[in-house]
Amino acid sequence: MKGKFYGIGVGPGDPELLTLKALRVLKEADMVCVPKSAADRESLALSVISQALNRRFTTLELSFPMSRDRRVLEEHWARAGETVARQVREGKVLAFVTIGDPLFYSTYGYVLRYLQEHHPDLPAETIPGVTAMNACAALLQEPLAEGEESLVVIPAAYGLDRLRDALDHFDNVVLMKVNRCWNQVLELLRERGLSTEATLVSRCGYPDQAVERQVDRLAGQELDYMSILIIRQGKVKGETP
Repeated sequence: MKGKFYGIGVGPGDPELLTLKALRVLKEADMVCVPKSAADRESLALSVISQALNRRFTTLELSFPMSRDRRVLEEHWARAGETVARQVREGKVLAFVTIGDPLFYSTYGYVLRYLQEHHPDLPAETIPGVTAMNACAALLQEPLAEGEESLVVIPAAYGLDRLRDALDHFDNVVLMKVNRCWNQVLELLRERGLSTEATLVSRCGYPDQAVERQVDRLAGQELDYMSILIIRQGKVKGETP
Protein backbone atom coordinates (compact mmCIF):
# COMPACT_ATOMS: atom_id res chain seq x y z
CA MET A 1 0.00 0.00 0.00
CA LYS A 2 1.31 3.45 -0.90
CA GLY A 3 1.63 6.17 1.69
CA LYS A 4 -1.62 7.67 2.92
CA PHE A 5 -3.02 9.65 5.84
CA TYR A 6 -6.23 8.48 7.51
CA GLY A 7 -8.33 10.17 10.14
CA ILE A 8 -10.20 7.46 12.02
CA GLY A 9 -13.03 7.93 14.50
CA VAL A 10 -12.93 5.09 17.02
CA GLY A 11 -16.28 5.86 18.65
CA PRO A 12 -16.99 6.89 22.23
CA GLY A 13 -15.05 4.15 24.01
CA ASP A 14 -16.65 0.77 23.31
CA PRO A 15 -14.30 -1.17 20.98
CA GLU A 16 -17.32 -2.93 19.44
CA LEU A 17 -18.45 0.41 17.98
CA LEU A 18 -15.45 0.60 15.66
CA THR A 19 -16.54 0.38 12.04
CA LEU A 20 -15.41 -2.47 9.78
CA LYS A 21 -13.56 0.03 7.60
CA ALA A 22 -11.72 1.46 10.59
CA LEU A 23 -10.63 -2.02 11.63
CA ARG A 24 -9.40 -2.85 8.14
CA VAL A 25 -7.30 0.29 7.84
CA LEU A 26 -5.89 -0.09 11.35
CA LYS A 27 -4.76 -3.61 10.53
CA GLU A 28 -2.81 -2.24 7.55
CA ALA A 29 -1.50 1.00 9.08
CA ASP A 30 2.25 1.38 9.61
CA MET A 31 1.86 3.96 12.33
CA VAL A 32 -0.84 5.39 14.61
CA CYS A 33 -0.83 9.13 15.25
CA VAL A 34 -1.73 9.95 18.83
CA PRO A 35 -2.62 13.55 19.72
CA LYS A 36 -1.18 14.56 23.08
CA SER A 37 -1.43 17.59 25.33
CA ALA A 38 0.30 18.34 28.60
CA ALA A 39 -2.87 17.32 30.44
CA ASP A 40 -3.14 13.90 28.78
CA ARG A 41 -2.27 10.87 30.88
CA GLU A 42 -3.02 8.30 28.20
CA SER A 43 -4.61 8.16 24.79
CA LEU A 44 -8.21 6.99 25.10
CA ALA A 45 -8.38 6.37 21.35
CA LEU A 46 -5.25 4.20 21.46
CA SER A 47 -6.75 2.25 24.36
CA VAL A 48 -9.88 1.55 22.31
CA ILE A 49 -8.07 0.22 19.24
CA SER A 50 -5.66 -1.78 21.39
CA GLN A 51 -8.63 -3.66 22.83
CA ALA A 52 -10.14 -4.24 19.39
CA LEU A 53 -7.04 -5.45 17.55
CA ASN A 54 -4.53 -8.08 18.56
CA ARG A 55 -1.44 -6.19 17.43
CA ARG A 56 1.17 -3.79 18.70
CA PHE A 57 1.04 -0.32 17.22
CA THR A 58 3.97 1.89 16.36
CA THR A 59 2.85 5.29 17.60
CA LEU A 60 3.68 8.81 16.53
CA GLU A 61 2.84 11.39 19.18
CA LEU A 62 1.69 14.78 17.90
CA SER A 63 1.79 17.59 20.45
CA PHE A 64 -1.15 19.97 20.79
CA PRO A 65 -1.08 22.42 23.73
CA MET A 66 -4.12 23.37 25.78
CA SER A 67 -4.03 27.00 24.68
CA ARG A 68 -6.38 29.64 23.28
CA ASP A 69 -3.53 31.53 21.65
CA ARG A 70 -4.22 31.12 17.94
CA ARG A 71 -0.60 31.68 16.98
CA VAL A 72 0.63 28.96 19.33
CA LEU A 73 -2.02 26.55 18.10
CA GLU A 74 -1.25 27.19 14.45
CA GLU A 75 2.44 26.54 15.07
CA HIS A 76 1.65 23.12 16.53
CA TRP A 77 -0.85 22.29 13.76
CA ALA A 78 1.82 23.12 11.21
CA ARG A 79 4.45 21.07 13.03
CA ALA A 80 2.10 18.10 13.22
CA GLY A 81 1.13 18.51 9.56
CA GLU A 82 4.76 18.54 8.42
CA THR A 83 5.53 15.47 10.52
CA VAL A 84 2.61 13.62 8.96
CA ALA A 85 3.51 14.74 5.43
CA ARG A 86 7.10 13.59 5.82
CA GLN A 87 6.04 10.10 6.94
CA VAL A 88 3.42 9.73 4.20
CA ARG A 89 5.88 10.80 1.50
CA GLU A 90 8.21 8.08 2.74
CA GLY A 91 5.47 5.58 1.90
CA LYS A 92 3.98 5.13 5.37
CA VAL A 93 0.29 4.62 6.05
CA LEU A 94 -0.64 6.78 9.04
CA ALA A 95 -3.83 6.53 11.06
CA PHE A 96 -4.76 9.54 13.21
CA VAL A 97 -7.13 8.01 15.77
CA THR A 98 -9.60 10.10 17.69
CA ILE A 99 -12.41 9.42 20.13
CA GLY A 100 -15.83 9.89 18.56
CA ASP A 101 -15.79 11.27 15.02
CA PRO A 102 -12.61 12.81 13.54
CA LEU A 103 -14.46 15.86 12.17
CA PHE A 104 -16.48 16.64 15.30
CA TYR A 105 -14.53 18.76 17.83
CA SER A 106 -11.31 16.93 16.98
CA THR A 107 -7.74 18.15 16.52
CA TYR A 108 -7.58 16.01 13.39
CA GLY A 109 -9.61 18.62 11.52
CA TYR A 110 -6.88 21.25 11.99
CA VAL A 111 -4.15 18.91 10.78
CA LEU A 112 -6.25 17.88 7.79
CA ARG A 113 -6.86 21.53 6.85
CA TYR A 114 -3.13 22.25 7.07
CA LEU A 115 -2.37 19.34 4.76
CA GLN A 116 -5.07 20.42 2.31
CA GLU A 117 -3.55 23.91 2.14
CA HIS A 118 0.16 23.04 2.13
CA HIS A 119 0.28 19.49 0.76
CA PRO A 120 -2.80 19.25 -1.50
CA ASP A 121 -1.37 16.25 -3.38
CA LEU A 122 -1.01 14.16 -0.22
CA PRO A 123 -3.45 11.19 -0.18
CA ALA A 124 -5.85 11.55 2.76
CA GLU A 125 -9.12 9.94 3.78
CA THR A 126 -11.45 10.38 6.74
CA ILE A 127 -13.31 7.44 8.27
CA PRO A 128 -16.27 8.59 10.40
CA GLY A 129 -16.94 7.28 13.87
CA VAL A 130 -19.85 7.12 16.30
CA THR A 131 -20.09 10.38 18.23
CA ALA A 132 -20.43 10.43 22.00
CA MET A 133 -23.82 12.14 21.81
CA ASN A 134 -25.21 9.43 19.53
CA ALA A 135 -23.85 6.75 21.84
CA CYS A 136 -25.46 8.53 24.81
CA ALA A 137 -28.83 8.65 23.03
CA ALA A 138 -28.55 4.93 22.28
CA LEU A 139 -27.67 4.18 25.90
CA LEU A 140 -30.68 6.18 27.11
CA GLN A 141 -32.84 4.75 24.32
CA GLU A 142 -34.19 8.22 23.68
CA PRO A 143 -34.04 10.31 20.48
CA LEU A 144 -31.87 13.42 20.46
CA ALA A 145 -34.62 15.05 18.41
CA GLU A 146 -37.85 13.91 16.78
CA GLY A 147 -40.75 15.36 14.83
CA GLU A 148 -40.34 19.13 14.47
CA GLU A 149 -37.85 19.48 17.32
CA SER A 150 -34.65 21.44 16.78
CA LEU A 151 -31.28 20.44 18.18
CA VAL A 152 -28.07 22.31 18.97
CA VAL A 153 -24.69 21.02 20.19
CA ILE A 154 -22.43 23.41 22.12
CA PRO A 155 -19.42 23.15 24.45
CA ALA A 156 -20.24 24.28 27.98
CA ALA A 157 -16.78 25.83 28.28
CA TYR A 158 -17.89 28.72 26.03
CA GLY A 159 -19.99 30.18 28.84
CA LEU A 160 -23.51 30.32 30.20
CA ASP A 161 -24.62 33.12 27.86
CA ARG A 162 -24.34 30.76 24.92
CA LEU A 163 -26.31 28.11 26.81
CA ARG A 164 -29.05 30.63 27.67
CA ASP A 165 -29.27 31.59 24.02
CA ALA A 166 -29.43 27.94 22.97
CA LEU A 167 -32.23 27.21 25.42
CA ASP A 168 -34.13 30.24 24.10
CA HIS A 169 -33.91 29.21 20.45
CA PHE A 170 -33.71 25.41 20.35
CA ASP A 171 -35.89 22.63 21.71
CA ASN A 172 -33.11 20.26 22.69
CA VAL A 173 -29.51 20.92 23.70
CA VAL A 174 -26.46 18.66 23.88
CA LEU A 175 -23.86 20.22 26.16
CA MET A 176 -20.30 18.97 25.69
CA LYS A 177 -17.47 19.31 28.24
CA VAL A 178 -19.98 20.14 30.92
CA ASN A 179 -17.54 19.23 33.71
CA ARG A 180 -15.79 22.60 33.44
CA CYS A 181 -18.71 24.66 34.74
CA TRP A 182 -21.14 22.07 36.05
CA ASN A 183 -22.48 23.89 39.09
CA GLN A 184 -23.23 27.06 37.10
CA VAL A 185 -25.01 24.98 34.47
CA LEU A 186 -27.06 23.23 37.14
CA GLU A 187 -28.02 26.57 38.66
CA LEU A 188 -29.26 27.78 35.27
CA LEU A 189 -31.29 24.60 34.79
CA ARG A 190 -32.93 25.12 38.17
CA GLU A 191 -33.75 28.75 37.32
CA ARG A 192 -35.53 27.61 34.17
CA GLY A 193 -37.22 24.61 35.74
CA LEU A 194 -35.31 22.24 33.48
CA SER A 195 -33.32 20.13 35.90
CA THR A 196 -35.91 17.35 35.56
CA GLU A 197 -35.62 17.47 31.75
CA ALA A 198 -31.85 16.98 31.74
CA THR A 199 -29.83 13.77 31.79
CA LEU A 200 -26.12 13.49 32.44
CA VAL A 201 -24.09 10.66 30.94
CA SER A 202 -20.49 10.07 31.99
CA ARG A 203 -17.89 7.89 30.24
CA CYS A 204 -20.38 6.45 27.77
CA GLY A 205 -19.05 3.27 26.20
CA TYR A 206 -16.63 2.47 29.01
CA PRO A 207 -17.11 -0.22 31.67
CA ASP A 208 -17.71 2.47 34.32
CA GLN A 209 -20.26 4.47 32.31
CA ALA A 210 -22.90 6.18 34.43
CA VAL A 211 -26.30 7.79 33.85
CA GLU A 212 -27.94 10.33 36.16
CA ARG A 213 -31.50 11.37 35.37
CA GLN A 214 -31.89 13.36 38.58
CA VAL A 215 -29.09 15.80 38.01
CA ASP A 216 -29.81 17.76 41.20
CA ARG A 217 -28.11 14.91 43.04
CA LEU A 218 -24.81 15.96 41.46
CA ALA A 219 -24.78 19.48 42.91
CA GLY A 220 -21.31 20.41 44.14
CA GLN A 221 -19.68 17.34 42.62
CA GLU A 222 -16.78 17.22 40.20
CA LEU A 223 -17.71 15.49 36.97
CA ASP A 224 -15.56 13.34 34.74
CA TYR A 225 -14.08 15.05 31.68
CA MET A 226 -16.10 12.70 29.46
CA SER A 227 -19.50 13.92 30.61
CA ILE A 228 -22.35 15.04 28.37
CA LEU A 229 -25.60 16.73 29.36
CA ILE A 230 -28.71 16.24 27.22
CA ILE A 231 -31.56 18.70 27.76
CA ARG A 232 -34.86 17.91 26.07
CA GLN A 233 -37.28 20.84 26.14
CA GLY A 234 -39.33 19.65 23.14
CA LYS A 235 -41.57 17.41 25.18
CA VAL A 236 -42.07 20.21 27.74
CA LYS A 237 -43.12 22.65 25.03
CA GLY A 238 -45.50 20.09 23.64
CA GLU A 239 -44.16 20.44 20.12
CA THR A 240 -43.71 16.74 19.57
CA PRO A 241 -46.91 14.94 18.48
